[in-house]
Amino acid sequence: QVQLEESGGGSVQAGGSLRLSCAASGRTFSTYTMSWFRQAPGKEREFVAAITRTGGSTYYKDSVKGRFTISRDNAKNTLYLQMNSLKPEDTAVYYCAARDGLVMVTTIPGYDYWGQGTQVTVSS
Repeated sequence: QVQLEESGGGSVQAGGSLRLSCAASGRTFSTYTMSWFRQAPGKEREFVAAITRTGGSTYYKDSVKGRFTISRDNAKNTLYLQMNSLKPEDTAVYYCAARDGLVMVTTIPGYDYWGQGTQVTVSS
């Protein structure tokens, strides 16, 4: 098993930046494919970005391409999401998720472990 804890959320104005972190503990972090999801008020949780075990490949939701960057540091057991050019529609609770598999997937059932989430609020 792995335990996940997000941090780095906060309130920013449109156009600003934030970097989210997800600290993992328990089973070896590098054995998991990792992703970020988000859930806005009144909406379903949605996929944002994924990264393979080694960090060699990434995949993004279309609306965040070119603005968000997912990365990981396996030596530090930490996943990151650098968010630039933030928009009010990026406002949501952001969750990191771990998948015990090789393939990046974008569906919630595809992930085995979840963090508690961190709030990101972008004002116009």
